[in-house]
Amino acid sequence: MGMEKERIMRSKMVGILFMLAASPVCAQVSGGPSSSLGQVSPREHTPRVSLGPAPFQWGGNARIFESSNWSGYAVVGTGFTEARGSWTVPSVDCTANPNGAASFWVGLDGWDNDTVEQTGTESQCNGNNLVSYAWYEFAPKGGVTITSVPVSPGDNMSASVVYDDPDFVVSITNLTTGASYSTRSPFPPAQRASAEWIAESNGYTGLPDFNAVRFGQDFTQALGSNYAADATTSGTIGAFGSRVQVSVLGSGKIDEAVPSFLSSDGTSFTVTYWKP
Repeated sequence: MGMEKERIMRSKMVGILFMLAASPVCAQVSGGPSSSLGQVSPREHTPRVSLGPAPFQWGGNARIFESSNWSGYAVVGTGFTEARGSWTVPSVDCTANPNGAASFWVGLDGWDNDTVEQTGTESQCNGNNLVSYAWYEFAPKGGVTITSVPVSPGDNMSASVVYDDPDFVVSITNLTTGASYSTRSPFPPAQRASAEWIAESNGYTGLPDFNAVRFGQDFTQALGSNYAADATTSGTIGAFGSRVQVSVLGSGKIDEAVPSFLSSDGTSFTVTYWKP
């Protein structure tokens, strides 16, 4: 039974990889209108909640783990100074989960510690209405909504978290509209031990149906993403070799969001929502 499960999981991963390879690099995702942010309470974000190693592997150097809140890629090390990412804001079907919320972000820390320095976009369901917005957060501090960068499904986003001693500089740009925002602040608790590119579940009832979110320059044309630098290595996700970590959002029996293989240039991947 275990071998059959592994065979099925490998088959699904290959299917997702095929979608990554076949998708146009400048693909846009259509979606419905977003409602006013004032009608909902912005969600907060947390470090990874680990459920342990995944019960399957698809080969390569990456280590694969299960999590109840994160799906995507991370790289681990010491003294990280930057993480840069890009993604296309997905369309979301709120009828499947009227209280669901999904965050798409880039950041530092949170893989194996209690802080995260991050910025990204939220796709949050308010009943059947979708609310999309940009934000940043130095968790466990509360998040800050960025009202000067409107977000809609199909927009290409670029973001970064850079350590400029003693501050962290978080920046986010809507590449589709040109709107951008940047701020800086010291955050002494940060350990700078990892960099991440993540789809996160933070809805009251889990994820909404976002179909798939596409991370990296192969999709957004944002050069230099997805990229990180620590004390020994600077480059794409793939440049970190055996220090690449993969997170599957699920519990083994039920997977909610699964990342694809990295693209051949080591920069890009998709996270696919799995319908129950």
